[in-house]
Amino acid sequence: MLLHPTSLPSGLLNEDVERWLDFMAETCLTVWQVLPLVIPDHTGSPYQSCSAFAANPKLLTQEDLESQVDPQILADFYQSQQDWLPDFARFKVLRHRYPGLPWTEWPQPHRDRDPQAMADLEHESAEVFQRFIKWQFLLNRRWQQIRSYAAERDILLFGDMPIFVALDSADVWANRHEFLLDESGRPEVVAGVPPDYFSEFGQRWGNPHYNWEAMRDNGFRWWKARLRREFEWFDIVRLDHFRGLESSWMIPADSETAVDGHWQQVPGAELLRALREAYPGLPIVAEDLGIITPEVTKLRKSFDLPGMAVLQFAFDGSEDNPHRPSNVTPDHVAYSGTHDNNTTRGWFNSLPAETRQFVYQILDAEEEIDIVELINRSLMETSANLAVLPLQDILGLGEEARMNTPGNVENNWGWRFEWQQLDDKRKAHALRELITKTGRCHAE
Repeated sequence: MLLHPTSLPSGLLNEDVERWLDFMAETCLTVWQVLPLVIPDHTGSPYQSCSAFAANPKLLTQEDLESQVDPQILADFYQSQQDWLPDFARFKVLRHRYPGLPWTEWPQPHRDRDPQAMADLEHESAEVFQRFIKWQFLLNRRWQQIRSYAAERDILLFGDMPIFVALDSADVWANRHEFLLDESGRPEVVAGVPPDYFSEFGQRWGNPHYNWEAMRDNGFRWWKARLRREFEWFDIVRLDHFRGLESSWMIPADSETAVDGHWQQVPGAELLRALREAYPGLPIVAEDLGIITPEVTKLRKSFDLPGMAVLQFAFDGSEDNPHRPSNVTPDHVAYSGTHDNNTTRGWFNSLPAETRQFVYQILDAEEEIDIVELINRSLMETSANLAVLPLQDILGLGEEARMNTPGNVENNWGWRFEWQQLDDKRKAHALRELITKTGRCHAE
């Protein structure tokens, strides 16, 4: 089941989480997928954050945030997270000192992390510095409680990791040599994707590109630290825009669109080898949606990483469409839709009448059958080793429950369900029956 914690009735990591996991266990759901748990940007997006490592304190209750923590426990946690926590706390203190300014416009001693300036900062702002550390400890402690509760119910936690990080982040500020930046910290090239059928000018994301030569020289230190953090929290991790580990679209930083970019090969195989050595098994799902080249597929398969299939993309009339239920293979995670798609009902209602008929034709079903029930069943009947449904599609909701519309910065990330929507025992029974009949309920 795909459900971000902000979509719980409270939007918090409170008792709602245990109640949610109990519902999952009752209905034979065994994997809970979430979006990144990081601090979102001003639009609410968790895919552009001030830190790829720090969790969002707004997920905790006010009572939790104000709770006391033994200083020695806090010190031990701080020591265990040296890869990122000291720099994150410094970055947050400076963001408060220079509100509205990106780090590239901070005074030179703070922009360039002068050692004396950093030492003075921790001394002058010790209380605020410690508060940011405490909040990360509390988030970590709460999530480990959740992970234990889930494990007791044989539920795996499935995280999500964007491939790129935001320019105005602790990650880039503290690791400038790992990115392609000029002397003042500004990017020379930025990330995105080229023009295609859906976008005349492509997408200019604006994230800085990695300095792969520097990363290779230090044994991919930053990536290993990032994956360590992910696997502390999750059993499985989706790597967003996996295509970027084969080659990346390099856009000149002064270009307003993505049109003038070019593809640049990156040492993705070297990185994945290093990560697999550090984390045997490497439980990563490759987000390989969009226009994917044979080279990208070869890279994914050479590391035995499952890809993704999305049923909403299955109905273009092409016999070899990899998203068609009949074409989905075991080495995929299959979705009715992701957080970037409309809900199944919203998607179907937006289709022309002839396309709606074609959907039923491809799924070999009568048009009297409810489309959401049909798609949900078709998803579960695929050969995919893992099938994921957004909660919106279990509830049969329309476009009003959509989580995100790419390219639109307003009215996203805010959907929440209400407990009475899950209290219908018939609905819970039907869900468990669906999972059981399609052979996906291991408790049976």
